[in-house]
Amino acid sequence: MSNFSERLRTLRQEKGISQQALGQQVGISKSSVNMYERGEREPGIATLKVLADYFSVDLNYLLGQSETLPENVIPMPAMRTIPLVGTIACGKPILAVENVEDQVFVPEHIHADFALRCRGDSMVGAEIYDGDLVYIRQQDQVYNGQIAAVLIGEEATLKRFYFDEHAGLVTLSAENPAYPPKIFQGEELENIHILGLAVGLTRKL
Repeated sequence: MSNFSERLRTLRQEKGISQQALGQQVGISKSSVNMYERGEREPGIATLKVLADYFSVDLNYLLGQSETLPENVIPMPAMRTIPLVGTIACGKPILAVENVEDQVFVPEHIHADFALRCRGDSMVGAEIYDGDLVYIRQQDQVYNGQIAAVLIGEEATLKRFYFDEHAGLVTLSAENPAYPPKIFQGEELENIHILGLAVGLTRKL
């Protein structure tokens, strides 16, 4: 029996509730609770967080992990979910239901409102690679030189943003010399909208 199985059973018994009652409280079946406690199945991270919140315990404690970690081990931070935005529907808000592909976990200390999946190699100089999930803080203004998610028509792109107020120019610069800057002026500016500031990312190894 795993440490998680033992902790879950002990917490449930200390609370004085049945497996069926626990399942009803956290939105899972009695059979799932039974299999968790017998070590026959392990829940996903979303269910683990619900169980930890229900019993008011730390996730590491629920998993039976040691409270004292080796000096070279950094514990996982508390996590929350934000929407992963896919295709941007014309005229729809960025977080409209039809735009959201999935939910992704981000550390709670990162102030982000949604995530975009990076496509291509235009931002490799900023160590943002194809397939990375980039966390975006929703805002309609950024400082010159910051990396922003920008909507050009119906397409979202990630670039360094520059605005020359005197010349009335917006420049979106890649972090790869193979891609020239994109410059917009005059009526073209009506199709440019800042979605937010890039504040972090997740990369799969």
